[in-house]
Amino acid sequence: MVSYLQVQNLTRRVGDRTLFSDLSFGIGQGHKVGLIARNGTGKTTLLNILAGTDQADEGNVVYHNGLKVGYLPQQPVYPKDLTVIEACFWHGNDTTNLIREYEQCMATDGHPGLEVILDRMEREGAWDYEARSKSILSKLNITDFKQPLSQLSGGQLKRVALANVLITEPDFLILDEPTNHLDLQMIEWLEEYLARGTLTLLMVTHDRYFLDRVCNYILELDDETVYTYFGNYAYFLEKRQERLDVARAEVAKANNLYRTELDWMRRMPQARGHKARYREEAFYDLEKVAKRRIEEQSMRLEMKSTYIGSKIFEAEYVSKAFPAKEGKEEKIILKDFYYNFSRYEKMGIVGNNGTGKSTFVKMLLGEVRPDSGRFVVGETVRFGYFCQDGIKFDEQMKVIDAVRKIADYIDFGGGKHLSAMQFLQHFMFTPQQQQSYIYKLSGGEKSRLHLCTILMQNPNFLILDEPTNDLDIVTLQVLEQYLQDFHGCVIVISHDRYFMDKVVDHLLVFKGDGNVKDFPGNYTQFREWEKLLPNPASENKESKPQAGTTDNRPKRHEQKRKMTFKEKKEFEQLETEISNLEAEKAEIENALCSGSLSVEKITELSKRLPVIEEELDEKSMRWLELSEIES
Repeated sequence: MVSYLQVQNLTRRVGDRTLFSDLSFGIGQGHKVGLIARNGTGKTTLLNILAGTDQADEGNVVYHNGLKVGYLPQQPVYPKDLTVIEACFWHGNDTTNLIREYEQCMATDGHPGLEVILDRMEREGAWDYEARSKSILSKLNITDFKQPLSQLSGGQLKRVALANVLITEPDFLILDEPTNHLDLQMIEWLEEYLARGTLTLLMVTHDRYFLDRVCNYILELDDETVYTYFGNYAYFLEKRQERLDVARAEVAKANNLYRTELDWMRRMPQARGHKARYREEAFYDLEKVAKRRIEEQSMRLEMKSTYIGSKIFEAEYVSKAFPAKEGKEEKIILKDFYYNFSRYEKMGIVGNNGTGKSTFVKMLLGEVRPDSGRFVVGETVRFGYFCQDGIKFDEQMKVIDAVRKIADYIDFGGGKHLSAMQFLQHFMFTPQQQQSYIYKLSGGEKSRLHLCTILMQNPNFLILDEPTNDLDIVTLQVLEQYLQDFHGCVIVISHDRYFMDKVVDHLLVFKGDGNVKDFPGNYTQFREWEKLLPNPASENKESKPQAGTTDNRPKRHEQKRKMTFKEKKEFEQLETEISNLEAEKAEIENALCSGSLSVEKITELSKRLPVIEEELDEKSMRWLELSEIES
């Protein structure tokens, strides 16, 4: 196997803080590596160093000779006067340079060196570069190739940058959060593209399904060093737990020996000069191990929520459309949409970019007015709204001051209060970080601080618009647990399939042109259900009469049949059974996570869980079939 990258003794400090120290690892041809770490530990800094846009304090980065490396930064920058297609030729790779050579040659009298350039164009595959560019841009829903970059949103610009990296077909790809700002279909397409056998890849992403299906190696950056796991994300979780268990055992053993050695060091201080020097040196090494903290930093979001009544909100035949613009048709978001939101409901909203998911939420919050109809919100509802646009801190303010600006003390319920400083420690902000300025925080740390300021206000209806962007996996796991236990209502807009599967109990699927479907299940169940549906395109093709022929078959009166009495009873019974199965499933999952069960009980529940999930799938599918029949 050819070694593509060797990292040797890499160290990087920011001020008095060490991000990583003496890192060494290698990546070989065909390896697909996921880099995992908490926010603020230096993931993006490490990728910038590997891509050559930043420098390490110590150490070396060595690539295989002649290797073509492509890099997608977290926040790409282009000259604003370029168009989308011009941006594909702007970044100066070998192919675009060759195309410029060809154009200069053709513009010069006599076309000197044309034969050599034509031969190189053939070998480099440069002739179809523009067509390849447009094809990949279209896959990422960028279709206006002449649109100026200055008119693109940050998400669209990230997609243009991703397309530009993929177009060049590099030998080694470095990607920083490639799934941010992609809708679910784009993520699935990118998943298939990157999973190809010959591609070599190093990426940072919070999307755990993406990690599991694409990567065959995991690098974990923790405690200023790096750990390597030879497997996908599921394998990493298992082996990481084993590593932590071994480390805890080593610390416990060191603590026992430390007490003995500490007693030895304290005895007869006047004779210390005669003690064996090697034993004194060994004592200080032992002390470092004994005082090492293995327990993971974690935030416990055990917040109380304010009381919420039975009336939540009702969307009364809401319609919303944006008028047509130059060369574009009218954009319909909702059309006579009715929905009555239930108490303690946890809803996910999915759909392609531009179908109106965020507009729907803004109408609910009163930030956007519907064209007709209205949202009636209950008097006890207290919204907490998290969105990427909501992170508007004063960058010159200290972290602790940003929280104290909202409240000095936070009520946890049951007579329990925490100061702002104690509360921030629950969100993994150390006392040193709390006294630091906000501009020094990473993007993920700012997102975590934004989430902290929302939850401390004790909302009873949480609306989270793309909460998974920039949050690390540790924070996502705790947020998932919090939302599962949250005694209130939740709406989540997210392209993170794993997060949606963990949190929501049903979906609103925005299909565009005002078409919104209510699906009783999580995202994975929805995708499986979609695969069972017939393909409308193929059906239309088969049923369309050939040119010159007339379809003389009698037209059947198209009217939905009514539900029979037996089907009504079955439908009502299914609702009860599905509810009971979901409650039993949640109870088993909580029990398995409690850590207090015996081995026999764990085995019993582990066997019962897949049986419940299979029953739920069957009954949900039957419920869907009956729900299509008029009652």
